[in-house]
Amino acid sequence: MLEIIVASTIKVVVVMAAVLTGCAYATYMERKVVGHLQHRIGPLYAGPYGLLQPIADAVKLMFKEDIVPDKVERATFALAPLIAFVPALLTFAVVPFGGDNTIFGYEIKMVLSDLNIGILFVFAITSLGVYGIVLAGWSSGSKYSLLGGIRSSAQMISYEVSYGLSIIGVLLIANTLSLRELVDRQASDSIWFFSNWYVFKQPLGCLLYVVCAIAETNRAPFDLPEAESELVAGYHTEYSSMRFAMFFIGEYANMLAVCAVGATLFFGGWQGPFVDSVPLLGIVWLVLKVFVFMFVYIWLRATFPRFRYDQLMNFGWKVLLPLALLNTMVTGLLVVQGVF
Repeated sequence: MLEIIVASTIKVVVVMAAVLTGCAYATYMERKVVGHLQHRIGPLYAGPYGLLQPIADAVKLMFKEDIVPDKVERATFALAPLIAFVPALLTFAVVPFGGDNTIFGYEIKMVLSDLNIGILFVFAITSLGVYGIVLAGWSSGSKYSLLGGIRSSAQMISYEVSYGLSIIGVLLIANTLSLRELVDRQASDSIWFFSNWYVFKQPLGCLLYVVCAIAETNRAPFDLPEAESELVAGYHTEYSSMRFAMFFIGEYANMLAVCAVGATLFFGGWQGPFVDSVPLLGIVWLVLKVFVFMFVYIWLRATFPRFRYDQLMNFGWKVLLPLALLNTMVTGLLVVQGVF
């Protein structure tokens, strides 16, 4: 029992440290990628090639004054950043990052919690983030923050319907809700290691997932809750110092979470060449797939203009939802016919 507790504690500490480090350097990646796409240099002076810029940002935010306006609802104002931040981290509890490994004679599962309803846990937890955003806008005592919170909640709820439907096809084909079993079903012994990836059976579902994930995480071109020209900064206008940093880190943690889940659902998760002979290589493959997803996230931000809000909602309800329902219906018929 003691060994299990120690092993679980070590896994939690390592995964959380990796996620928070990933969030920090996702900001560096975004600045560099967008900089090159827009013919700029990006971070350069803090450390070699600007690699210490995330640390400099963290130090700056920690020493900034924490300003709290007079008319805020103080308890909710303080709690909202946590509600937005913590669910993003909890998602990684069920994401498998490798196969089983034997270390010092103990069999270690490369997942924090192997739930048989892992994908339901992911969607249940990520849906809680909207509460932090809308409560932040309401508790700030500012009409600009309130408008940002309302717009954000309307956007997230609208796109969450299509977001959930986009993965139904994968679940119908795999016949499981466990993320670990979803990865196992995409394994292949042939030289074409990617032949069983669900992206080839669910290309429309994958496209819908990516689009809805971008809208769910309030990223451009769906970043209406933070439309600076209209709402100053949206729901977190009145936040500063580390309270603002928690919203900022939570956004990048959400990005990493949807990228990790997307890689697990559609691109084989940690599966890849030579994983059987070098089990820990699975972590590298998962990280590389998440990196590609993140690059696409940033690429889209630097490419597309922001939607108007009416365009945003029309696109969610009149385009994505019908396509998601059509994809679910067609996949169900193919499963019944034995094609999948």
